[in-house]
Amino acid sequence: MYDYDVLVVGSANADLVIDVERRPAAGETVLGGDLAVHPGGKGANQAVAAARLGARTALLARVGDDGHGRLLLDSLRSAGVDTAGVLVGGAPTGVALITVDPEGDNSIVVSPGANARLTPVDIRAAGSLFHASRVVSAQLEIPLETVVEVVRNLSPDSRFVLNPSPPRPLPSEVLAACDPLIVNEHEARVILGDTCVSEEPEDWAKLLLAKGPRSVVVTLGAQGALVCDSSGVTRVASVKVDAVDTTGAGDAFTAALGWKLGAGASPAEAAGYAARVGAAAVTKRGAQESYPTAEEVDAL
Repeated sequence: MYDYDVLVVGSANADLVIDVERRPAAGETVLGGDLAVHPGGKGANQAVAAARLGARTALLARVGDDGHGRLLLDSLRSAGVDTAGVLVGGAPTGVALITVDPEGDNSIVVSPGANARLTPVDIRAAGSLFHASRVVSAQLEIPLETVVEVVRNLSPDSRFVLNPSPPRPLPSEVLAACDPLIVNEHEARVILGDTCVSEEPEDWAKLLLAKGPRSVVVTLGAQGALVCDSSGVTRVASVKVDAVDTTGAGDAFTAALGWKLGAGASPAEAAGYAARVGAAAVTKRGAQESYPTAEEVDAL
């Protein structure tokens, strides 16, 4: 019996968000709206999204002993996330600087802060969390060597989900553990590198699968998603909504997908549910504040 449906290992940031009419070009200054501060970070976002959906969720992360760290801990706990694995201190809490244009598209610059101090030693010290978790989800806003250590500490029966964001080449040991590897178009191109010899997302999915993951999901925004495993490629339709802010939508998708896969759903079923969760998230501003409950997803 697992204590947690999902253990998220990853980043926790304060999101500093400014609305802009357009993003500035190099050397240009533009005026924006009022600054808003939200709890964020891909790890914390995934944990909150999973917990809001009803998953028993824990987070392994590091925040600073500061106001931004307390903001994050309060948000996690209010969503029902177990924060016993959230370490405090060592550096200021990570910060993401986010601009959002009128179409809801965003650009993000991240200062890792305490996230960069989440080390392989911290992972080894949290062995009980890994053995208590059905699904382990990670991203790349923490050091890559820490993600490698996550893979090495997985319980034999647990499932590893990775969204390689921000993208970088991945060691074969990490790729082989992914079930699935979840990428958008940009991430797919970076990981494929010189082997990205096609403009067709279906080909990206197959090429990524050939690199070693047990399964691959390619998210395509308004065009839905592709699920690829040894049985072939399946397209999952998107849900049409009026987007207000896309910040954190990919994290909501990843959290929902991992939870549903751990609960026994087929990859296509899990991706379809995750698409609805991601669609619900973009209809509200912010990241964690926008994440829906299971009832809200059903209503959508």
